[in-house]
Amino acid sequence: MDKKNFAFGRMNFILLAVGMLIVIIGFILMGGSGSSESAFNPDIFSARRVKVAPLVCLFGFVSMIYAVVHKPKDKEEAE
Repeated sequence: MDKKNFAFGRMNFILLAVGMLIVIIGFILMGGSGSSESAFNPDIFSARRVKVAPLVCLFGFVSMIYAVVHKPKDKEEAE
């Protein structure tokens, strides 16, 4: 196959995978036990769930956007 037919280069896919991994880590950080009707769990308002995890997800989504718009360096254009 000719590499000119691909829209993304190898680095784009690596950056996209890293961004997706960061988003998954953010969602894992948001997880935990919740409150029920009989007992209130104050951990649902912890800093990890409310501040850190959404910022990690946001950073992951921004890095995925960068991976999509990142232009691969073509060595054929220089020749």
